[in-house]
Amino acid sequence: MGKRSVPELNSSSTADISFILLIFFLTTTSMDTDRGLARRLPPPPEDHLEQEDTKVKERNVLQVRINAMDELMLGSEIADVSQIREIAKEFIDNPENLPNLPDKTARDIDFFGTVYITDKHVISLQSDRGTSYSKYFEVQNELVAAYNELRDELSRRKFGKPYLELPEEQQVAVRSYYPMKISEAEPKNYGTR
Repeated sequence: MGKRSVPELNSSSTADISFILLIFFLTTTSMDTDRGLARRLPPPPEDHLEQEDTKVKERNVLQVRINAMDELMLGSEIADVSQIREIAKEFIDNPENLPNLPDKTARDIDFFGTVYITDKHVISLQSDRGTSYSKYFEVQNELVAAYNELRDELSRRKFGKPYLELPEEQQVAVRSYYPMKISEAEPKNYGTR
């Protein structure tokens, strides 16, 4: 008996098969999208419109700063993360129409009619390059929670149910009443004491 030769496998298509499998798995798998910040950017300005410099009154801006040691300042006061939500809610709503909080202007909003709201307010968040991600996200969460609570309280007063249970057109009206205006400035080097 002679030696039998073992037939060789043609491996020229192995790379093609691997590439097809890779494409298949990339298109059929889903990614975890629960992380990160949910922010909707404004649309880019149209070409024929000129950019205008927006001057914001000092009373309409709440400065939130986090330094490299994760210490927090709200305006000119040192604060704790647990204080952010209530301070931000008072700033956004200005229920007493105080002169050191944002201006109230008359707006016509569906379902509400003409109301006085602080639609020119801005919460300016600025962190240090050394700020920890956990502290940054903790502050972000508290600011967003302030808006969510105000919207939910208004929804319960006006419509008798939570904001998330409202139909879309009523949610739009509530968002118009409390527009979310969080400005994130570029991180700076505040340094350590």
